[in-house]
Amino acid sequence: MKRMNLKSIMGTALLTLFLVACSDILDEQPRSIFEPGFFKTSQGVNGGLTSLYANLRYIYGNAYYYNSGITGTDEATYAQSADGNFKVMDISGQGNITSSATGGTGTLWDNMFPAINTASGIIENATAVGLDASLIAEALFFRGFSYFMLVQTYGGVPLDLGAGELKFNTAPVRTSVRNTVPEVYTKGIFPDLLQAVKDLPETSRLTGTATKNVARLFLAKAYLTYGWWLQNPNNIPTYPAADRKDPDGKDASWYFQQAYDIATTAIDNPGPYGLMDTFYELHKGGNERNKEMMLYADHTEASEKYNGASLTYGSGGGADNFACWMMTWNYTEIRSGRNPDGSGGAASVLREASQDLGRPWTRMAPTLNVFQNTFADKENDSRFDATFTMVYRGNWPKGGDKTEFYYGANGMKVYPGDPILSFLPVDPPTPITYPSGPGNSNVGAGTLPGRADYVIAVSGLSRVVYPGTWKLSTYRTDNAGGLGQPNAGITRPFNIAKFSEFYFVAAEAAIKGATTKPGKNARELINVIRARAGKWSFDRYNNVVKTTDNSEAMKAATPANIDINYLLAEMSREYYGEGFRWFDLVRTQKWNELASSYKIASSAKGDHTPVVVNRNIQPYHYLRPIPQGQIDGMEMTDDEKDAYQNPGYN
Repeated sequence: MKRMNLKSIMGTALLTLFLVACSDILDEQPRSIFEPGFFKTSQGVNGGLTSLYANLRYIYGNAYYYNSGITGTDEATYAQSADGNFKVMDISGQGNITSSATGGTGTLWDNMFPAINTASGIIENATAVGLDASLIAEALFFRGFSYFMLVQTYGGVPLDLGAGELKFNTAPVRTSVRNTVPEVYTKGIFPDLLQAVKDLPETSRLTGTATKNVARLFLAKAYLTYGWWLQNPNNIPTYPAADRKDPDGKDASWYFQQAYDIATTAIDNPGPYGLMDTFYELHKGGNERNKEMMLYADHTEASEKYNGASLTYGSGGGADNFACWMMTWNYTEIRSGRNPDGSGGAASVLREASQDLGRPWTRMAPTLNVFQNTFADKENDSRFDATFTMVYRGNWPKGGDKTEFYYGANGMKVYPGDPILSFLPVDPPTPITYPSGPGNSNVGAGTLPGRADYVIAVSGLSRVVYPGTWKLSTYRTDNAGGLGQPNAGITRPFNIAKFSEFYFVAAEAAIKGATTKPGKNARELINVIRARAGKWSFDRYNNVVKTTDNSEAMKAATPANIDINYLLAEMSREYYGEGFRWFDLVRTQKWNELASSYKIASSAKGDHTPVVVNRNIQPYHYLRPIPQGQIDGMEMTDDEKDAYQNPGYN
């Protein structure tokens, strides 16, 4: 199948999101702006369609949007080098989320509306240029997908961008009216995604383009989310104000059943998609765009043009994939001794463009709860090993250092490739001897008798030293035996949707009362995922091949009756750190219950005593603020502007 090259084409919002034209750089005919008539040409329509895929890079892989998806949840908190963008998202007394201090919450608003308008332009002009129904369906998918992401984040949003509801707008408009949540779902999301399911092909026309099952996944998720919204079990407020009633007269149970039926239909009719054999193979660098990955923001090391960003230096913005930098601590501060007593510290773990390492920014850190609760089973479940970097190995020769060996813990020699620092999954029988400060390791790591590597038990992780997130980290094939380009943005695609999600959607709908099919109740569905998690193909901690099948043990450990809390824990094991946790906790209204406190040690090197940190999650936090730039750009009265903003953020 031909690989799709994503040109740098994207919608541009002038003044405010409603003043949308399309800026575009085509292969041989660069354009700084689309005039409306360009959408009446085949080139314009096809260029606009390509721009919808390219635009994904400005959201997925963007570190600040990534921050808004997991910081403040049970998965992550702010780390030692965090600025206000990250601290406010923690909701733990480090500042408040506001319409100006958004922590990345405005990313969807700023990027989705131009995409929506572009999609509407394609849909309206498709007939005039003879566009095939399957290509129109791609635009419908993107419009429905974009509105679905927006309504989950902000509540009701405008369907009219200036030319009428779901119409292509070409004229400047400085006023806006937000539709209600039910209107956005029933007028926009459901019709667009239903038509997309009908007209999209089973197999993508180019690698990574939308298919019938991609649309099915987001339609099923939309039905599931709307069902929860109708039920509103914890009385979370919505905005704009609306009755929790469906305009079409259907109840939550109907929507849960639809979510289940659509998800299981996709499982039974996978087309080119499916589950990878092991969790390790799913995330191993070099296995990108595999059969489990259904939608992604694409990147490549083959070309800066089609990567959408520099291959040598990432600025931390634009189309860069730099999300994983935030969860990467500054391992380059690790030191090994030039002398047997550990003195004369030398940098032994250098910044490298490898999946175990990557570029460190130390902005976000996992909570201790992740290691003690979410990943409690570290023996049978391969997902722990294939999620985190637990061992940091010496790589100094790649930086030109010809030293044969250095001295590690206990005055023992360490060689290139040896563990220099290891995080211990469980507390050892012999207590670790930690220094009172940075110590010889320079990062506050301790020692155990007979070990040459410095060690830190995960029970003592802090905001400054913690395991990295391996599965999302960089991967390059052009390092040529050296350190490569560790300062470049990550050239792997950032995954948005996986085939495995169908199992979780169907299981959640079943828990919510959907009538199930034989062999597909909630436990049976989740056990498909857990069985795969029990299969090992490589042991990263010990850096050896491991062909162990713990699938039966994993299935046996699954509760007979799965509840929402168990399902959410299982989702975190499967999708930890991928940037979507906030949506799951908000949908199920479990955010406060599961993330109102966490444990972690401080930002001081050598501190391995975790403390409990409490969060002040309020009901209004279940919606994000409308960006202040949108409010300021509208020509409306102050009262109208205040009413436009979500409550709690004025």
